[in-house]
Amino acid sequence: MAGTLYLCATPIGNLDDITFRVVKLMESVDVIAAEDTRNTLKLLNHFEIKTPMTSYHEHNKVTKGPVLVERMLAGESIALVTDAGMPGISDPGADLVKLCYDAGVPVTVAPGASAAVVALVLSGLDTRRFVFEGFLPPDKKERRAILKTLEREHRTMIFYEAPHRLTDTLEELAELFGEDRQMAATRELTKKFEEVRRDTIGGHLKYFTENPPKGEFVLVCEGFSLEAQRQEEMESWESISVEEHVQKYVDQGMSEKDAMKQAAKDRGVSKRDIYQVLKK
Repeated sequence: MAGTLYLCATPIGNLDDITFRVVKLMESVDVIAAEDTRNTLKLLNHFEIKTPMTSYHEHNKVTKGPVLVERMLAGESIALVTDAGMPGISDPGADLVKLCYDAGVPVTVAPGASAAVVALVLSGLDTRRFVFEGFLPPDKKERRAILKTLEREHRTMIFYEAPHRLTDTLEELAELFGEDRQMAATRELTKKFEEVRRDTIGGHLKYFTENPPKGEFVLVCEGFSLEAQRQEEMESWESISVEEHVQKYVDQGMSEKDAMKQAAKDRGVSKRDIYQVLKK
């Protein structure tokens, strides 16, 4: 009978955030597959866990993944951990999960801390709808291409960013999203010196240009508001006359009455205002 892959969330900073279940699982499995065995050893020593470890990370996943699956098919159970947070998020854990499903190996999760969710709820921005983008590509063209697709994203956006790329990313966000978009820049989450800076994108850019950033950041960025979209659409109609606006809809098959009604809605005015212009 095949063993099980346990995706075990580890603390993102404060070691007290580990769950009792994760500790018990790491004690009971046959092996712990760790992103960095040196970092995980500190965690195991803290909780006096003696389970053997093996490495599983981005640079060995192609060869190591199948080896781990074979071990589970032979009956061993494995706890997969990342350096901090939930395995499978911005790490190769997702690849191992797919291999397990393809091979018929059971997979389950022992949930816990996640930097993206922690930053989101700390941000003070809308949490009802959000999109997680993780680390943007280091290649400038690829990074810009992704950000271009998010210019009109209405949901709150979450990014991970390294300190040496932070100001470059903020510059691109300011250019594409506008300097006035609200953002929370968070670091050292759950730790003693936890920092949550709330400002506009432009404000963050100015601050971190003058104060070189340290440590990895989670950026939580306000989405493109429906109000801003509406204002943008209304302004776009101002480039053509009311007559041209109404005629546009008539040409599409609308009656003149319906065309006037739609033009009034587009421009945020009354149908009577449109009528007054047309009858001059």
